Amino acid sequence: METVRAAERELMARLPEGALMQRAAAGLAAACADVLGRVYGSRVVLLVGSGDNGGDALYAGARLARRGAGVWAVLLAPGRAHAGGLAALRRAGGSVVSDAGGAVELVEQADLVVDGIVGIGGKGGLRENAVPLAEAARLGRGVVVAVDLPSGVDADTGEVRGAAVRADVTVTFGAYKPGLLIDPAREYAGVVRFVGIGLETVGVRAPEAEALQHADVARLLPVPGAESDKYRRGVVGVAAGSARYPGAAVLAVGGALRGGAGAVRYVGPAGGAVLARYPETLVSERGPARAGRVQAWVVGPGAGDDAATVGEVLAADVPVLIDADGLRLAEVGAVRGRGLRGVPTLMTPHAGEAAALLGVEREEVESGRLAAVRELAARYEAAVLLKGSTTVVAEAGGGGAVRVNPTGTPWLATAGSGDVLSGLGGSLLAAGLSAVDAGSVAAYLHGLAGRFAAEGAPVAAEDVAGRIVEAWRSVVGARV
Repeated sequence: METVRAAERELMARLPEGALMQRAAAGLAAACADVLGRVYGSRVVLLVGSGDNGGDALYAGARLARRGAGVWAVLLAPGRAHAGGLAALRRAGGSVVSDAGGAVELVEQADLVVDGIVGIGGKGGLRENAVPLAEAARLGRGVVVAVDLPSGVDADTGEVRGAAVRADVTVTFGAYKPGLLIDPAREYAGVVRFVGIGLETVGVRAPEAEALQHADVARLLPVPGAESDKYRRGVVGVAAGSARYPGAAVLAVGGALRGGAGAVRYVGPAGGAVLARYPETLVSERGPARAGRVQAWVVGPGAGDDAATVGEVLAADVPVLIDADGLRLAEVGAVRGRGLRGVPTLMTPHAGEAAALLGVEREEVESGRLAAVRELAARYEAAVLLKGSTTVVAEAGGGGAVRVNPTGTPWLATAGSGDVLSGLGGSLLAAGLSAVDAGSVAAYLHGLAGRFAAEGAPVAAEDVAGRIVEAWRSVVGARV
């Protein structure tokens, strides 16, 4: 969050003293008024810490008090509360409570609770005196609105290392913080409402994380030209499946056929099952090296212990997507060597597979997704798409902004869904996208397809594959 703090310092140097906080407070008060619906006569409790978030809450509370709300500020650090905000609240008729221990009942009965305890510089969970108030807010009848991000979550990493406020709405200022996009912290943020305060005028430096939107994805999608044929559009090879897991091959090919490449070659023991479902597939029994020309390979889904095929694919001088069993069978040196030669590789582990590759517990990966995806990308010199409740994509080497996928649904946690994603990503690689772009776009479309297929009910992986085209159309419709 040093990027955001530096931008704020630069902007504050250009503006009159206190102007930036007033902008934030105005946006926060407007969001609170929207949540309340009727401001006059409502009961609002501010949980105020010692930082600028507390000042934002106090100034916003003053605005609400002037509109007829009853406003109480609970000061968790009475001697260090923002002086100007405190004075403004008192002038507007608000009340101040310095005994945090006696404020629990007040919080439970509030119509709105504003969390201004800790800002983006906070580390670790809530301090002991704030925990009862956070719990009262969670159990109370009122809506909980967090200032910038919920107190107790890590703004940089999305980690939650102790007690934290669970917000219904988070009003964030100037830039989205990684902790609002990445689980487990994302669960604590609720609905995120963005308020611009002018940071774009000073140019925010390179972010830690970014999230593509429809228009971004639309610009990246491959579009055939007037003279395109199936080979010019790209051919993706799929080396997947086994006698035990033929379905993985079928699902990977299903994703690949809908991913923008002109043709799909399949190599493996599930050729009969693939042709029965997708007769347009080019099936070969001669192994990857002799299957014919491809512009990218997908290897690993349902591969079992076929290390020879994985090694053969990794020896090819075309982009490769490695998934599932392929991740376990791929030698670190072979993958790194590709990266050092400039041949793109995209790895697509879920948390358990990432933990095995890193030699740590799964819980460590799930609680620190940014760190895990960066470390894998650095260790293997490959782009990495870490699947999960928050899917993140890092470029080879682990530098740059990590892309956080904003689409998806919990219903995507179903057998075979990852096989569809791998085929889709491999097809985009064959169509000419970079490894990071192919992973990001594939995750975005896959997440949309999952939403369209589910509509609030369980889905199978084949349902997701069947809705990729609809997801593609929805994105292209946003092209400008």
